[in-house]
Amino acid sequence: MVTRPEIPALGLGTYRNTDREECRDNVRSALDLGYRHIDTAEAYGNEVAVGEGIADSGVARDEVFVATKVLHPKFAEGYASDEIVASARDCLERLGLDSVDLLYGVHWPAGDYDPEETFDACATLHDEGVVDHVGVCNLTPELLDEARDASDVPIGALQVECHPLLQQEALREYCERHDIELVAYAPLGYGAVFDAPEIREIADEHGVSEAQVSLAWLREKGVCTIPKASTAEHIRDNWESLAFDLDDEDIDAIDAIDREDRQYDPEYAPDW
Repeated sequence: MVTRPEIPALGLGTYRNTDREECRDNVRSALDLGYRHIDTAEAYGNEVAVGEGIADSGVARDEVFVATKVLHPKFAEGYASDEIVASARDCLERLGLDSVDLLYGVHWPAGDYDPEETFDACATLHDEGVVDHVGVCNLTPELLDEARDASDVPIGALQVECHPLLQQEALREYCERHDIELVAYAPLGYGAVFDAPEIREIADEHGVSEAQVSLAWLREKGVCTIPKASTAEHIRDNWESLAFDLDDEDIDAIDAIDREDRQYDPEYAPDW
């Protein structure tokens, strides 16, 4: 059984992109530019638009890595296995797809989250062939241990906030040790990296944007990224980070940033 999905290093995040036309156009534009990883979620309310953008792009389905998430605790009606299966099937219907490459069976480990129920549902979906890989979001190492013990399907990906101001070294080491892909949401710290002097200095030295510096650093660390972008300019700027490599001195300077600026820490978050 394949454990670790082959996730493109750079994807398009769609969090808060709720305008249907704009979201559809952004997804299509990103795919036209070369992106091959699109991330959405049941809770984002934009799966229909994401699916339309994929269809409109003309890019073959098997060339696009599509990930979605089920059952955000703010919106979930229940966490029983059959309810999770039903929610995942609803995600597929909204996306207009027969399957997804990656299903994050846990969006947040909150509410009535139950690992046994959750991963029983994920196994059902995997066995049916509608989910290629199973992932989790916003788990600590302890909760990852619990999830891996409960799941018959290997946990192939972990999505968490990660950027130069929240470097997640312990989770990066955990994922490397257990052959799990780490996917960074908010890889620009919701814009906080633009004000970090270390990032600004490197960007100015190389004539690139602070976003490109941050994305290049994460890529150097083996972390996949899904920066949210709602304009063609930002979509392209993020894409161009793939052509930019940091030198060793730059990497050391960013590694030395001693901050833990978590940008998203809701009341239902785990005890980080």
